[in-house]
Order: sequence, then structure tokens, then C-alpha cells
Amino acid sequence: MTTYHCPRDGTRSPISALTWCCPVCRGPWDLDVTPTPGLALNALSGRANSLWRYEEILPLSAPEVSLGEGRTPLVPLTDTVSAKLDYLMPTLSFKDRGAVMLAELARRLNPGRVVADSSGNAGTSIAAYCARAALPCTVYVPEGTSPKKTEQIRAHGARLVTVPGGREATALAARAAADEPGVFYASHVFNPYFLHGTKTYVYELWEDLGGRLPDALVVPVGNGTLLLGAALATAELHALGLITARPRLVAVQAEAVSPLAGAFRAGAEDLLPAGPVVPTLAEGIAIPRPPRARQILAAVRASGGTFLTVSEDEIRDAQRDLAARGFYVETTGVACWAAVRDGAAHRPPGSVVVPLCGAGVKTGMAG
Repeated sequence: MTTYHCPRDGTRSPISALTWCCPVCRGPWDLDVTPTPGLALNALSGRANSLWRYEEILPLSAPEVSLGEGRTPLVPLTDTVSAKLDYLMPTLSFKDRGAVMLAELARRLNPGRVVADSSGNAGTSIAAYCARAALPCTVYVPEGTSPKKTEQIRAHGARLVTVPGGREATALAARAAADEPGVFYASHVFNPYFLHGTKTYVYELWEDLGGRLPDALVVPVGNGTLLLGAALATAELHALGLITARPRLVAVQAEAVSPLAGAFRAGAEDLLPAGPVVPTLAEGIAIPRPPRARQILAAVRASGGTFLTVSEDEIRDAQRDLAARGFYVETTGVACWAAVRDGAAHRPPGSVVVPLCGAGVKTGMAG
């Protein structure tokens, strides 16, 4: 049977226990699951046109809550940089890749209710998939969350709880609720099923590029769910003999909230003492103390990658530049393009893919 395990102290728990974190260290779970051999490009023809086509590598199969998520387009931006349009997902953000896994798992476990916390996009996604699964859902968001995102959460029938303070206060409120009996905590940070959903981003690239990957995967990092999913996917593809070399993982943070970049540049294995929290346009990655920080830093280093940071002006300029090219993307979702666009000081060499991971209608244009 698939089980959770703690990467720090080895504690294990059955999936059915609704234990959202390691009871010893209170850290996030990883998942004991091994991809089944047999995935091949020539085996994909005729399969479902969604992320569920990669059934050999997923921890769940035969979903009942799918909204057709995945298989987003890959389009060129320059001769070397391409963009994957994950803002075209059902709820208009890449978070659908992981949210569908959490909702499908919750449906099978049949809890009394589902709880989630989010700066917006994960909450809208969990709310939508819980609606699809007919599960009662409560979403905690920080005050100041985009009204468009809170409107979307309510539209899907979820109960919305606005928490005074920032992202960390919101997470603490949700975790207190998650400790109550019969609650499934649909955490995109603590529950590893979410990471096994986001890894399909890379499997789609592998398929669309004819069985190879770009030289660098550039991803925005707050809690690191897309980056850690990418690390999972590249390790699996390499272990299955489906790629010969792994791409570099390049993590992008806003200068205003960049605890991981600071730790990486200092050579630290974990976060440094926290500084003051400064507002940023990239609200979706404004995470002062990501719980999986050690894993994120280790994954970037193991890939030969690095961290890049972007200023608020660079975020504004990148959003306007993408809009002028026909892509209407929210401010968090443009951070990677800000880091690698024409004229950027530290664009990685070789072929590069960036995600455009949230639609502009969720936040509007930056002032």
C-alpha cells in the first residue's frame, strides 16, 4: 500500500489516516511510490488528452474529478526560450495539476470536509475540484488576496475565510483547522500528491519535444511545488531511461521576498533568519518560510541550476511585454520571463522553457 514518509526522520503513515504532516517533526510528507515501467512516446497515441495520459507514473488512476487538466501548449518566445501556457488550465493556473490529485484522493477517503490555504490560485483550484467531487471545502486566504480570486473561490461553492496578516498567518489558521478530526488538509505544500501532479508539466514537455527536455527549466518558486514536481519528473525520466541528461533547474523569486535565493547564495542548506516581509506584485511566490526549503535548495544544486531574482519594475515590464506579444498573464506568472527575456543579465545558456502559470484576469495589469 502507498504510504507517506517523512524525509527528515523516516516516520511513516498510511494515506487513509488523514495525518497531514509528520507527527514527530511536523514537516511535510513525501510519498512511497515507484513509476511503473512501460511509458513510451509510441504508447501515448489515443490516450486521454489530459495529464492522466501518463498513468504509469501517477500515484492515482481512473479519476472521477477530472476537468480535462493538462496538455497545455508550448510556444516559442525567442529563438531559445519557449513558454508553456499553463494559464490555459481549467481554473486558469498551473495549480490544477496538483489540485486534481488532492481532490481525487479526498474523494476516495471521504472526509467530513476539505481545508486548504492559499494566496489565491491554489485555493481557486481546490475549490473547483472539490465542487467537481461534491466535497465540502473551506479555503483560507490572506487579507489583500485579489478580489477576482476570492470571487472564483466563492463561485465554486467553497467557504472563504479571510485571515488578517500575511501568507504565514493564513497557513497557521488552516493547519489548526486541519488538526480537527475528519478533516482532509488539501495542502499544496505538505501533501506530496500535489507534487506528483505538478510533475506532469515536465512529462508534457518531454512528449511535446519528442522525448527530450530543454537545457534549462526556469520556474517561479515560493513554496516550490512546481520546481519539486519538475525535480521528481526529471529523476523519474532518467531512471526509466527516457532521457540521458537532466536539465538545470533555475528558480526565480521576487527580490522583495527571496528567502531561498538568499540561502542559496550563502551556501546554506536551509533558510537563514527571516528578514522583514515586503509587499511584492508576485503575490503567488511571496512565501517567507517555505516548509520544503531544504528540498528545494538541494534539488536546484543537484541539477547544476541556480536562483535568479527580479525587481518589481522588471515584473511590470515583463507583464506589459508579454501582453504586447498576445499573452495576458498575472504578475506572479511573468516572473520567469522577467528573469530570462531579451536583455536579462543572467539568461541560462541553451534551450529554455518558462511557465506562464496564471491568467492575467486573476490580478489585472500591475500599476
